Amino acid sequence: MAQLKATQTLSGPGRLLVFVYGIFALAATARAGVQIATRFEHAPVAYSLSALAALIYLANTVLLARPSRASRRAARVMCLVELVGVLVVGVVSLLVPQYFPDPTVWSEFGIGYGFVPLVLPILGLIYLRRSER
Repeated sequence: MAQLKATQTLSGPGRLLVFVYGIFALAATARAGVQIATRFEHAPVAYSLSALAALIYLANTVLLARPSRASRRAARVMCLVELVGVLVVGVVSLLVPQYFPDPTVWSEFGIGYGFVPLVLPILGLIYLRRSER
């Protein structure tokens, strides 16, 4: 069965997950775009990480919305990359704050976004795992 039921991500928890990823894709893209366009030299690492987060959120929005097994596998990889990114940036932003003169989406484990950036990839992985069955 190469295709999963489209309803898995078009209703219920799957739909909510895709919606939240879409919101974060828009928010992170807008934030990174403004930061890079107006003040890139002030905090290039932070702004580049915001842009990376935006790309990951965008990719997961698309991948989670598609009902194919290949998309689900790719979404799992992207969730893992996202989780590692949040954890690494979170730790570094606390231990070496001068690397982040301005916060990123993932700074301090996503504190500026109510820790949703930390929880979102975990929820994505749980959803992908449960929807396999």
